[in-house]
Amino acid sequence: MKIQVIEDILQIFFPKLCLICEYPLFENEVFACTICRHDLPVLFFKDASKNEISRKFYGRIPLEEANTLLSFSKEGKTKKLIHELKYNGNENIGNFLGNWIGELLIENKQFTEVDFIVPVPLHPKKLKKRGYNQLTKFGERVSFYLNKPLKQNILLKIDTTKTQTFKQRFERFENNELKFSLQDTTIFANKHILLIDDVLTTGATLEACCKELRKAPNIKISILTMSFTR
Repeated sequence: MKIQVIEDILQIFFPKLCLICEYPLFENEVFACTICRHDLPVLFFKDASKNEISRKFYGRIPLEEANTLLSFSKEGKTKKLIHELKYNGNENIGNFLGNWIGELLIENKQFTEVDFIVPVPLHPKKLKKRGYNQLTKFGERVSFYLNKPLKQNILLKIDTTKTQTFKQRFERFENNELKFSLQDTTIFANKHILLIDDVLTTGATLEACCKELRKAPNIKISILTMSFTR
């Protein structure tokens, strides 16, 4: 009872704000107010024939399935959420987005055949500086909904790349310095992997990860991201 009273007082003087519009949240709202959540540009592909992610990787890497939750734009609402998640320490946004897309995946019966969920890794130096991989909590929630294990520290980032300026709708330049290392090729042999990331722009990072993952014999790969720059 006392704890609730303290929380009520704190809410009066230090109200929790919507990360998008910065207005106070109601008691049942988390991170985004009801209006802003309703306005978030959901891009989840229910129709495989209209899947823009699959088309983006056509001829580059073979994929089983692909999907995303939100559309990402330079000045959009999605950007604010992802920025808070990656750069302002608001790691629980990963739970918020993971629960959201997890429900959609169950409803649409997608990725039911995957064996493991694998996040795009951070370089150890960046991980130490940030203190967390922004994909971990997202991956844990997707793991919960799909009832498939999250496998970290098997695919590693082994080379630091300089942060590149966003240009033309936040697309990065193709970068030959993107290097990843699959620590054990036997774990993923004959398995179906769901590779997860936050923002899909050119696809260079995911493509580099997939090429390394394909060192595992007879591997199948699907992709799931929080957002996609169209």
